[in-house]
Amino acid sequence: MDFDRTDEQRALRDAVRGLLGTAYATVQGRRDATAEEPGYDETMWSRLAAMGVLGLPFAEEAGGMGAGPVEVGVVAEEIGRVLAPEPFVEAVVLCGGLLARAGGDVSGIADGTLLPAYVGGPGVTARRHGERWVLDGGASPVLNGARADLLVVVADVGGTPALFTTAGGERTPFGTYDGGRAARVTFGATAAEPLGDPAADATGVIAYARARAQVAYAHEALGAMERALEITRDYLRDRRQFGKPLSAFQNLTFRASDMYVSLELARSTVLWASMVLAESDEREREGGQAESGAAEGIEAASRAKLRAAESGRHIGQEAIQLHGGIGMTMEYQVGHYAMRLTAIEHLLGDRRHHLSRLAAAVGDHRAVNPLQ
Repeated sequence: MDFDRTDEQRALRDAVRGLLGTAYATVQGRRDATAEEPGYDETMWSRLAAMGVLGLPFAEEAGGMGAGPVEVGVVAEEIGRVLAPEPFVEAVVLCGGLLARAGGDVSGIADGTLLPAYVGGPGVTARRHGERWVLDGGASPVLNGARADLLVVVADVGGTPALFTTAGGERTPFGTYDGGRAARVTFGATAAEPLGDPAADATGVIAYARARAQVAYAHEALGAMERALEITRDYLRDRRQFGKPLSAFQNLTFRASDMYVSLELARSTVLWASMVLAESDEREREGGQAESGAAEGIEAASRAKLRAAESGRHIGQEAIQLHGGIGMTMEYQVGHYAMRLTAIEHLLGDRRHHLSRLAAAVGDHRAVNPLQ
């Protein structure tokens, strides 16, 4: 596999980095954006839409750019580098992916006029009520749930999951520990519109859309890890102790080197997963074995999410340790990177979830005899 970016991908990276860098050059920019509802800069969201970023993964006929998981990953990494609070992965990749695969309208997401939020979990059911469908139950946390114009809901219908959309539901907002916004959403016979056939099992559609979002989150973690390592490296070079820079102490440089190894291991795994998803999409467009390609993409996403979680925890914790006391303060940026990496770890399945899932599938693979 060729992991080098194309000229177009590098141009996309530079454009997004230049735009986000104007608002989030320091951690104070994130603090300002998250201090009040909706918890992100709506002007920046509009600028991302005008640049075409919010329509990146959607088909051109739906108002999008027709790009793939690799390009989505480029944007997610730049968001992670500056801890931009804009809900790109949640709204565009996850909700937009579900809507697109279920035949819904994504044009409002692409032009920035519609903000969706994902409602998942086992606590929501759907049932017929006369001529319409209604939702009952609730879920928490729903990221950006209070601000969302539309909720994309996974609901149980007779023991199988189905997709619905609704603009209703009682929403109780609260802040997340990494500075974001979420809500507790409660339904009580809330009117909803089915996405596709509500009697059909939507497990495959949901799993593949979640896989794409998992890989995008892993890319966001890559950007945050890379920047946390850069900040730590510069601190070790500049901070002096006993008349020497900290980088002169071998045990500290060894620990920083281990952080670099963790980053590069995560980078190779996440890039590989993006390319597996891209190949799966290409196979589906050509009418090939879509189901097998989707299964490969879902497994690759679990591997990427697990590796990003392991590396993110290592790099985030070491960044704080190598900064000493200043790393624990809210005024200093490195702690914010550790908090965001921890939050990403728990989104769409934490380390234990993905490790268990991959372990359960070990028997599906052939054994390799190293002596033959």
